[in-house]
Amino acid sequence: MPHPLNPAIAATFAPPVMEARRWLDGVHFPPERPLINVSQAAPLDLPPEGLRQAIAQAALHDPQAHLYGPVLGLPELRAEIAAQWVPHYGGTIAPEQVAITQGCNQAFCAAIATLAGAGDEVILPTPWYFNHKMWLDMSGVKTVPLVPGAGLLPDPDEAAAKITPRTRAIVLVSPNNPGGAEYPADLIRAFAELARRHSIALIVDETYRDFDSREGAPHDLFTNPDWSDYFIQLYSFSKAYRLTGHRVGAIVASEARLAEVEKFLDTVAICPNQLGQMAALWGMRNLGDWLAGERREILARRTAMAQGLEALEGWELLGCGAYFAYATHPDPRPSPEYARALVREAGVLMLPGTMFMPQGSAQATRQMRIAFANIDTPAITELMARLAALQPKP
Repeated sequence: MPHPLNPAIAATFAPPVMEARRWLDGVHFPPERPLINVSQAAPLDLPPEGLRQAIAQAALHDPQAHLYGPVLGLPELRAEIAAQWVPHYGGTIAPEQVAITQGCNQAFCAAIATLAGAGDEVILPTPWYFNHKMWLDMSGVKTVPLVPGAGLLPDPDEAAAKITPRTRAIVLVSPNNPGGAEYPADLIRAFAELARRHSIALIVDETYRDFDSREGAPHDLFTNPDWSDYFIQLYSFSKAYRLTGHRVGAIVASEARLAEVEKFLDTVAICPNQLGQMAALWGMRNLGDWLAGERREILARRTAMAQGLEALEGWELLGCGAYFAYATHPDPRPSPEYARALVREAGVLMLPGTMFMPQGSAQATRQMRIAFANIDTPAITELMARLAALQPKP
């Protein structure tokens, strides 16, 4: 007799990036045409040497690096986030309103766990970040899709029409994964006002904030004296300092919310990774100029990607920003089939839109996500050449 399965977990889909990696099995990529992997948004280069040395020194000489720490994170890191966030965003943020997590995915899971349970509803704009959808599925929370308008920007009025007595939160990701859209500050403000009026939460995932093309703060929500009543911000150090393997994220929310988050985190992890937190703290204090250079490089790749796709016959660019381009493709095959064919026929691994949209979406079969931050400008040029070579013949 088979072992029983949790039906909520069994009902959600397999991790998309892992599924895509399996498409590589048995495929040979010759040296003259190596694989171009634009499937996952993760820096491939190592952290800068100074940061790696700081990690090594902590591992060798700081006993706390190898022990349990506070469930909500190192006090010094929480205080540093608050101290740097206030001049950037304005308003008032206390260290006690910051918690550290094992990456931003855990931050999202913890936030949702304090807000919603089986039978509740959360509004997600489409295309959505698939791990958000997966966690809602596994928690028994109903995902309510919010179809965007031009530029992949969601409409607060459309969201208002979808709010029910079971709605617990609206989730925004800006700059967006997978769409690349940068949400205007007034749009984020409109969603915050909507959340406040309906006594629900607005969660804004700012994992890619450090690579926003705009100068200054992306929103002013922290300037509201009552921001903590309805606003929850998520952040990640994975992209900023190339700390993907160290798993360091953050939640900024009310102290009362974080008291509930502490219960969740203590149960699933006990405490965040100590070395990762030490690395994030060192990065915040020492890598400001380096991070500005990283941003300039990502923005240069964004320009190359947008220009390349706009010149590619039959493709339509829907959104481009931070680490991502999201576009429609001209191939007659549906996007899942086309994505698999790209591996064999072009040596390219990218994800189909069906991984980011509700099941059965006709639009998704024409859409692709390209995580261009993983490749430099010459590789972007090569990617465009390979895609052009597969264009349908008239």
